[in-house]
Amino acid sequence: MTDKKKEIFDKLKSLLKKYERTLVAKVDKEGNYQLYSFHEVKMSGRTCNGMFFAGVMLHKGHVGFYFMPNYSHPKNFTNITDDLKKLLKGKSCFHIKELDSSLEKKITRLLNDGFKLYKKEGWV
Repeated sequence: MTDKKKEIFDKLKSLLKKYERTLVAKVDKEGNYQLYSFHEVKMSGRTCNGMFFAGVMLHKGHVGFYFMPNYSHPKNFTNITDDLKKLLKGKSCFHIKELDSSLEKKITRLLNDGFKLYKKEGWV
């Protein structure tokens, strides 16, 4: 693992850890950190005990930032900036290879918006 990817992973993890007071880190090991709600959630006609919120994983060529609110509520995230959209692969995974302060602020805003949405839904 390169130092650069480790720095990106650590920074994104620190952004996510701010939500640990309300969410649960079900996975917290080297190169993989995942936050979940622990409330009962109803989505697409199914009931689940908890819902994935966001996570960060080290991969060979990038750091994966996974953001479930973008998948569960895509209409609420149509205003994602172009630089973030370029990093989005699929519906909820962003491939991060560089992290500057501007991108960090946008990810922070995304996390805040997603958390507010989960709270409004009663998922946290």
